[in-house]
This record gives sequence, C-alpha cells and structure tokens, in this order.
Amino acid sequence: MKLAVPTTQENQVDAHFGHCEFFTVFAIEDGEIKNSQIVESSQGCGCKSNIASVLREMGVKVMLVGNMGGGAVNILNHHGIDVFRGCDGGADALIQEFVKEELIDVFRGCDGGADALIQEFVKEELVDSGESCHQHEGRHHDDGH
Repeated sequence: MKLAVPTTQENQVDAHFGHCEFFTVFAIEDGEIKNSQIVESSQGCGCKSNIASVLREMGVKVMLVGNMGGGAVNILNHHGIDVFRGCDGGADALIQEFVKEELIDVFRGCDGGADALIQEFVKEELVDSGESCHQHEGRHHDDGH
C-alpha cells in the first residue's frame, strides 16, 4: 500500500495540504516502511492542481494531512484516495500510527463552519448551551414573558 503525506523539508507534516512544498510517498509492506519517495508539489492550491492524478498514478491509496478543505477531500476521494485529517508531527512516526490503526480522521477543514463543529464534537468539546438556535426562543425575558 502507498500513502502520501504533505511534508516540510524537516520531514514534518505540513500544516496545510494546498501550500506544501512536496509530498512524501511511503510504500508499506507487512506493516513496515519499505521505501519513500519525494514528489514536488504542483503550483497552486491543492484542490486545483494535478496532484490527485499524479498520486493516483503512483498507486497512492491514502493521504495523511493536517488541514484540508472540502474541495481537496472530494477531488482526492474521486481519484480513489482516502483522506485522514488532523495529522501532525513527524511523517515517519505518523505512518507507524497509521499502520497500527491508531489514526482517525478528525474532520478538521480549512473553512471552519460544519467541519469545526464536527471536530469539537469528536473531541467532546461541543457543549449544549441549552439555548435554541433562534435568538428569542428558550431565553428568559426581563418582563417575565
């Protein structure tokens, strides 16, 4: 199996898929890294570049990333590449976590909104305030009504 990670020169996970300098493609066999290859990143945003087709042609099946917007996720998925978001740290250690099945996609996206709420929910940080989504419902008024 081949996995790709957007990486920095220090072999750390680049915080943003669309602006990384290059990708490191790892070949995994029997739970071990057999080899790795550096692929220079195309110019432009990740979702508008040809990186998904390049990685697919190389046989990549999984992308491990820090942050990634919904457009890029959709394009990679369309090319048969699964995405795990919320990754950080050293790329080699990250691959070992994946092999041990210790990674989950935390749904961290670049555009906030629903992705941010889902991430809070997954981390059990989302708290029900008891208030309704409508500004006036569920609140006490000073006049008793």
